[in-house]
Amino acid sequence: MLLIPAIDLKDGGCVRLRQGDMAGATVYSERPAEMAKQWLAQGARRLHIVDLNGAVAGRPKNEPAIKDIVKAIGDEIPIQLGGGIRDLDTIERYLDDGVAYVIIGTAAVKTPGFLHDACGAFPGHIIVGLDAKDGKVAVDGWSKMTGHEVGDLAKKFQDYGVEAVIYTDIGRDGMLSGINVEATVRLAQQLTIPVIASGGLSTLDDVRRLCAVESEGIPAAITGRAIYEGSIDFREAQTLADSLTPPLTTT
Repeated sequence: MLLIPAIDLKDGGCVRLRQGDMAGATVYSERPAEMAKQWLAQGARRLHIVDLNGAVAGRPKNEPAIKDIVKAIGDEIPIQLGGGIRDLDTIERYLDDGVAYVIIGTAAVKTPGFLHDACGAFPGHIIVGLDAKDGKVAVDGWSKMTGHEVGDLAKKFQDYGVEAVIYTDIGRDGMLSGINVEATVRLAQQLTIPVIASGGLSTLDDVRRLCAVESEGIPAAITGRAIYEGSIDFREAQTLADSLTPPLTTT
């Protein structure tokens, strides 16, 4: 089980939100690149970055901070990046800068043709992010609910050729209330591509529960508030995960 530290960017700083509320952001660092190096030093084998301003605006807003992070960690570990990615030129620019995987969320739901084109143009580099509550997908920074079932969309996007699905239970994200393992397993069982768990990971017991279902197709989980506020020690958590399941190859 691969644990992936999240670096959420707002106004150039590293923050965490509760249930996507931009007004309630907690700032953890004004130097995201230093935070990235910290997680690398603690054994991270991949980083998850979200341009929060970009997700709201529909276009990149924190590119200088993103470039600083890529420069800081070099080629040592892959970076997956989402937030405000709405066109192929933006994807190409980020990949050229050194980002390994680009995450498409709202645009995948609203303009699936764009996701299809992205998978064709950049095979192996596109991840889709599906944020859901009670099985229904949300868009626009979680501000709008759709009528789409998360499983139906995920299967459709799998056929497009996405590399993986990041599944976030938006009722739990940033709340330290525990991963929704059952819903994540239900989604993974419908797919042949990996599902990355996200939203609510808060204790080592959550890590154990995820490792127990890794064979269902859930090889990784994103962690944010828990590692910033100290309810989980990242190095200890990754060491535990490695002891329970073989390390995931990240390249």
